[in-house]
Amino acid sequence: MNSNYHIRLAKPDDLSELPEIERQAAALFSESGFADVLANITTPEETLREGLRLSRLWVAADTEDRPVGFALAGVVGGKAHLDELDVYPQHCRRGLGSALVETVCDWGRQSSFTGITLTTFSHVPWNAPFYERLGFRILCSDELTEALRELMQLEVERGLPGQNRVAMYREL
Repeated sequence: MNSNYHIRLAKPDDLSELPEIERQAAALFSESGFADVLANITTPEETLREGLRLSRLWVAADTEDRPVGFALAGVVGGKAHLDELDVYPQHCRRGLGSALVETVCDWGRQSSFTGITLTTFSHVPWNAPFYERLGFRILCSDELTEALRELMQLEVERGLPGQNRVAMYREL
């Protein structure tokens, strides 16, 4: 990660910036045709507040300690779960996403989880291929827990495109 950034737990003052990070990160999906849809689907404020309360929300901050990216963790089906990961486009390709993922994985290990899951798009280079480089693997349909199936269905109901959507897993 670039030395101009650091990862830290989110603070209450950070919450107002996170939806904008998420909206701007959605613009990266323009080639896949999902940008407009994703720009209108942000993590609910109450979910971010819950992540803050449970110390499961981290930000990548710049030299002035302003958030430029964030990761939100949760628990799905008894496994640690990476709920959301976003970085402002102008701060991408500096190792922030990888550092945030590793921070969530560290939390998972410290919390005694044996694995971590996430859901993402298989065909977008900074989605499944990115996570594969970090040690995740795509789960086959018969490996999906009921909890992951339900989560993926809820994502579609929230408006996420269901095509090319996969669940991934990494041992901790």
